[in-house]
Amino acid sequence: MSRFRWTNPSLPQTLQIAVLLLYITAFFGILRGLIAIGHPLGVFLFLTGLIAFAGAAGIVRERKRGYWLAVLYAVLDMVGEVLGMLDEFSGWDLIGVLLAIALASLLLHPMSRAYYRTWFR
Repeated sequence: MSRFRWTNPSLPQTLQIAVLLLYITAFFGILRGLIAIGHPLGVFLFLTGLIAFAGAAGIVRERKRGYWLAVLYAVLDMVGEVLGMLDEFSGWDLIGVLLAIALASLLLHPMSRAYYRTWFR
């Protein structure tokens, strides 16, 4: 019987924190997408939330495709946060940009990359 694993204790701490951030952002992305489902941006938010969830689940299962989905999401999140901040600046936008940079940094950290090259299939 196969059970879904939310975390993987054998991952390095950089990837464990990245997985946690991906799950949190996926939840809120899917929620925002469902709230704004009639708007074209709502569909985009929903899909990016699904990408974040798939990336986190892939990292937990040590899959290369999951890692690259997570990196794709991190880059999309950074670009989206910066573009949103350029439109109208607020303190919340700055926090969003910092969290997006933190997620990308965790995923691209040398410890994460070394673990990815060694253990991911």
